[in-house]
Amino acid sequence: MNVDEKLAGIKSRYDELSSLLAAPDIDGATFTKLSKEMGEISPLVEVIKEYEKATNGMKDAEALLADETLDSEMRQMANDEYYSLKEKIPELEQKIKLMLIPKNEADEKNAILEVRAGTGGEEAALFAADLFRMYEHFAAHKGWKFETEQFNETGIGGVKEAIARITGKDVFQQLKFESGVHRVQRVPETEASGRIHTSAATVAVLPEAEEVDIKIDEKDLRIDTFRASGAGGQHVNKTDSAIRITHIPTGFVAECQEERSQFKNKDKAMSRLRSMLYDAERRAKDEARASNRKNQVGSGDRSERIRTYNFPQGRVTDHRINLTLYKIDQVMNGVALGEIIDALVTEDQLSRLAEME
Repeated sequence: MNVDEKLAGIKSRYDELSSLLAAPDIDGATFTKLSKEMGEISPLVEVIKEYEKATNGMKDAEALLADETLDSEMRQMANDEYYSLKEKIPELEQKIKLMLIPKNEADEKNAILEVRAGTGGEEAALFAADLFRMYEHFAAHKGWKFETEQFNETGIGGVKEAIARITGKDVFQQLKFESGVHRVQRVPETEASGRIHTSAATVAVLPEAEEVDIKIDEKDLRIDTFRASGAGGQHVNKTDSAIRITHIPTGFVAECQEERSQFKNKDKAMSRLRSMLYDAERRAKDEARASNRKNQVGSGDRSERIRTYNFPQGRVTDHRINLTLYKIDQVMNGVALGEIIDALVTEDQLSRLAEME
C-alpha cells in the first residue's frame, strides 16, 4: 500500500468512526473504545486535510498563472500564493510521514529510573547521585511526578543505587534513550593533586508495566524476606520487612526495603519485576524489528557508553549522535537535558522513516 492509499484509508476510517459514534444505540464501552481511536487519528486527519487544501490551492494558482489574459495584479497574487504553498507542502508531507510512524506502545507509559554507581569508587557514587538529581530536575521541568523509591547512600553524599518512579505525559518516550553507561571526567572533591579522574554510572529506564501488560505465575516466583539495611532508625534490624522477589524462569530479581510494611515492599518489588519482564519483552520485539537498522539510537544496551560529561571543558557529548553541548551546568540542572533528548528522538524518527521508504 502506497502513502496515498494509506491516507485515503485513514480518512475513510475517520468518517466511519464519526458515523458509528453518532449511532443512537451505541453502548458505553464501545463509545469509549471508538472515541479513543478517533482521538488518536484526528490530529493526522487534520494535517491530511491541510495538505490536500494546500496541494489543491497550488494547482489552482498554477492554472491561473497559465491564463495569459490575467492582469498583472492578479498574476502577482497567484504567483505569491503558488510559491508560498510550494514551500509549505514539503513541511506538511514530512509532518504526515512522522505521524504515520507506528507508535511504540511503551512510549506513553510511566517509567522506572534506576541509577547505579559504576567503575570509579566514591567518585562514581557521587556522579551517580548527580545524575539522579539531574533527572529529578528534568522531571520537575517537564511537570512530571518524581518519586524516589530507593536511595542507597554512601558516606560522603554519593549513591550506590537510586531508583525512582516517574509519572506524567510520555515519560518513557522521553527517557528511554538514557539507558546506558554515562561517563564523567572531572577533578574529584577528594583529589588533592587536582588530577582529572574518569568514572562511570549506569542508567536503566524501564517502562512501568501494569498487571494487564504482564501476567506472572506465582509458581515462577521465589519470595525472600530479610531485614532492611541502611538508614531507618530503630526499624532497621528489628523486622524482616524487606522483600526480594526472584523470577525463576528469567533470573530477574527485584527487591524493596524502603517501606516499613512488608506488604508495601512486596507491592513495589512486584511492580519493578513486571517492568523488568515487560522491558525484556519489548526489547526482544524491538531488536527483531530493527535487525536491519544500521544506527540503533538508544538501543538501551547498558554496557554501551552513551554519553560523556567533561567538567573541565564544560561539555557534554552524546556519542550515539555525535552531539556536543558546551553547557554542562544547564544539562546537570535538567534545563538543557531536553536538547539532547529532543535530538535523540529526532534521530530515531529519521531512522524509522528511512525504514518505511
